[in-house]
Amino acid sequence: MSEFQKQVLLLFSIPIYAVVIPLEILLSNFRRQHFYSLKETLVNIYLNVLNAGIDLVLRLLVAFTLLTFVYRYHLPIHWHPVVYWIVLLLGEDLLFWLEHFVDHSCRLFWAVHVTHHSSPEYNLSTGFRSSVLMPVYKYLYFLPLVLLNFRPMDVVFMYSVTQIYGILVHTQAIRKLPSWIEYILVTPSHHRVHHASNIPYLDRNMGMVFIIWDRMFGTFTAELPEEVPHYGITKPIEKPFHPVHIVTHEWQALAADMSKTKSLRTKLNYLLRPPGWSHDGSTHTSKELQRDWKPAHKQGL
Repeated sequence: MSEFQKQVLLLFSIPIYAVVIPLEILLSNFRRQHFYSLKETLVNIYLNVLNAGIDLVLRLLVAFTLLTFVYRYHLPIHWHPVVYWIVLLLGEDLLFWLEHFVDHSCRLFWAVHVTHHSSPEYNLSTGFRSSVLMPVYKYLYFLPLVLLNFRPMDVVFMYSVTQIYGILVHTQAIRKLPSWIEYILVTPSHHRVHHASNIPYLDRNMGMVFIIWDRMFGTFTAELPEEVPHYGITKPIEKPFHPVHIVTHEWQALAADMSKTKSLRTKLNYLLRPPGWSHDGSTHTSKELQRDWKPAHKQGL
């Protein structure tokens, strides 16, 4: 990554730590909303540090090695400089949507990603609540970009820039933005839906920057006035502040489910099917829950 790109990242990221998060804390306390608690914020910082350490190592091994190796075989495409950055932004965001969709659709990857969703709080520090093992595979999704003659360092830079945007939408302080923005970009309202454990909100709004992918692929749901988001996961963690359990709890649950059967096919189904799938119907996927869900005002009719 060039020195200029590093300076750009610092320019955008430092104010989040130094200004935006402290401002949200002060504002929420002033309004007696109390979006932050000390324990949850410390857990978010702890998970971010773990993720950053793994990411630093794997960025060297994967981004700087594998992506560079594949880049040797890129197609002979000559991009106009402006078109280059626009297409890179759109392409990277689309591939992030795909990665995010897989994380929610396959329990193997959900076991990694669930850490990001496990907090019952929702604030800017939640954006730093990183899925610790995601650096193991996230850069593999960007291989198509380097084959299209996007430089590996530019791909990594664009991902870092979009992550900054993704952090900023983790807030309850902003309710709704103008309708044209809400139609095109991921907004705090959209992402509140994504982090909610309400049945109609499960596995919705996967985008990082653009909400258009969710609109195109049928994973979009607007925040409903009558359905106030409840944050966290559908089954709360038993030991939410344990430094190891917070990362491994879903792996433990997955292993326990796989041990219920001797069938290799069923074990693979537990591993590869969506979270909530069970061979005996004792638990349900988000689609199954949503199929049977009725709004509160229609229940009992």
